[in-house]
Amino acid sequence: MTILAQAANSEPSTDAFASVEALIEGLGGVGYIASRRIATALYMSVHLQKPILVEGVAGVGKTELALSTAKLLDLPLIRMQCYEGLDESKALYEWKYGKQLLYTQILKDRMGESLADAPTMDAAMDRLHGMGDMFFSEPFLEPRPLMKALREDDGCVLLIDEIDKSDEAFEAFLLEVLSAYQASVPELGVIKAKTPPIVFLTSNNVRDLGDALKRRCLHLHIPLPEAALERQIVASRVPDIEARLNHQLVGFVHALRELDLRKSPSISETVDWARALILMHADSLEPSLVRDTLNVILKFEQDITAVEPQINELLRTAQAGA
Repeated sequence: MTILAQAANSEPSTDAFASVEALIEGLGGVGYIASRRIATALYMSVHLQKPILVEGVAGVGKTELALSTAKLLDLPLIRMQCYEGLDESKALYEWKYGKQLLYTQILKDRMGESLADAPTMDAAMDRLHGMGDMFFSEPFLEPRPLMKALREDDGCVLLIDEIDKSDEAFEAFLLEVLSAYQASVPELGVIKAKTPPIVFLTSNNVRDLGDALKRRCLHLHIPLPEAALERQIVASRVPDIEARLNHQLVGFVHALRELDLRKSPSISETVDWARALILMHADSLEPSLVRDTLNVILKFEQDITAVEPQINELLRTAQAGA
């Protein structure tokens, strides 16, 4: 069963996936301004029940796309942050070893009584095996994000964030989960999703991902937006901003992106800067104000030092574009 079938009684979320145009409108209603390429990829991902691999530089809205989809469909969001050394026990499940040890101590005397009348060593071992199975059952299981997502009967949005920071071994482990929406637990058997989750994997291209993983996913690259789309995003996230200031700051950010900087501003920095300028009661960009707030959009001192002498020229470029 699909998530959209589960949501059949929820008219707004189901209608949002009726077409690409409806999805663009629906995402806009929850604060995400999506290009047609983004909406088309998400539309196909949900209807084809395929994970979507979202790539792009940090701050272009990869994670926000997953958050907005969960909000649009009114589904729980389960997030797994990837890092080097992440393994199955942290991603799928692990046993509550402390609880197992505590119960072992509590039941120690009872176990002795149960084994006292065992006629042979084999009989005693059989009884021990039975007791051991008790400690590897549901009450002692600690589900991690992947298992939680598979066990959501009504579906969920599963965000596997920054998959490129994990190891290749973990990437290989994911293949079963992403291809069949199931996972194997030796003590419990195969756990299969009743309703497959909507899966987002994000990557900042720290390393190249394997072909096997890419084959199981739809690919979406989110670039830095054109000026008109970025102004829409700013207006959506900072509704109090005046159109003139919006044009100027987006023009200034785009001029910065043409420079050879260690880190160019992303969309998230543009939005943060807009909020900072509103906080400073700005209605237009002035050189002194730009100089005082450059640290909001530039994250390295060497970039700030390089840009400061060019502020007036960059402002003229931004104002000409407005």
